[in-house]
Amino acid sequence: MTDFFKYQALGNDYVVIDPRCTDVPVSPESVRLVCDRHFGIGADGVLHGPLEEPRPGVPVPLALFNSDGSVCERSGNGLRMFALHLAEREPERWAGGAPFTLRTGAGDSPVQILDRAAGVVRVGLGKPTFDAAALPLLNEDGSPAEGPTLSVPLTVGERKLTVTALHNGNPHTVVPVAEPTAQLARTLGPEIAGHARFPLRTNVQFLRVVSRGVLEIEVYERGAGYALASGSSACAAASAARELGLCDDQMEVRMPGGSVTVTLAPDGSVTLTGDAHQVASGVFAPPLRALLDHVGETGR
Repeated sequence: MTDFFKYQALGNDYVVIDPRCTDVPVSPESVRLVCDRHFGIGADGVLHGPLEEPRPGVPVPLALFNSDGSVCERSGNGLRMFALHLAEREPERWAGGAPFTLRTGAGDSPVQILDRAAGVVRVGLGKPTFDAAALPLLNEDGSPAEGPTLSVPLTVGERKLTVTALHNGNPHTVVPVAEPTAQLARTLGPEIAGHARFPLRTNVQFLRVVSRGVLEIEVYERGAGYALASGSSACAAASAARELGLCDDQMEVRMPGGSVTVTLAPDGSVTLTGDAHQVASGVFAPPLRALLDHVGETGR
């Protein structure tokens, strides 16, 4: 029995709990325990799946959780890590280079193992929407906002910002800045992520356009906090930059943990390519396993 498999993609780390390998209960509280960097393994989130035995030609379902136990509809890095997990477990089935599909709460995402040895995986994240109702976004008076969200005035404390908001499976808010820093993401990020105008909260990207082919971002995630990298955030920043006419169709997105390649089709559909790697696998020690079983039984 193997209780967990830990992966990282550019320092963005997830724990895979595979029900084919363990009976560890997965709930918001157990996710928080597992992801706690002092009392658990430590991770930005949990990937739980496959939720049913994979069948040829059928999307493989999984559930994604942020480190605070909340549901993550889609994670670009998480999907790449999970695809690699399937390939590591059954290379003859998944690592041959043929595309297959993963299914999350945000819908289906095509994935392809480009280089198993190097951990390079490509994932399609579909076409984002720049519509206030899809995020959702509220007006300053709390009423539902309508229309495009390319240039949204946002007041955060004493700051008057102009941001671009979009939804690509998760809500994102892109903030152009002269210099994205970890300090800025850690301080201003939580204020934007939990802003009253975003009732479901939002992920935040602080963006600098280096050139038409290179972007630089710092990331604050609504359910995990400051992150060294985020695949869906890289895609959100790239989509926003192109929609604003600031970049080309393919670009390198640089983050503190490393870089990914984002490609945008003429219709706006996004493809993310980057590497991921397994870090460890093992069993939970008896004291932690007892806690996980307890919260699984009590639901808290």
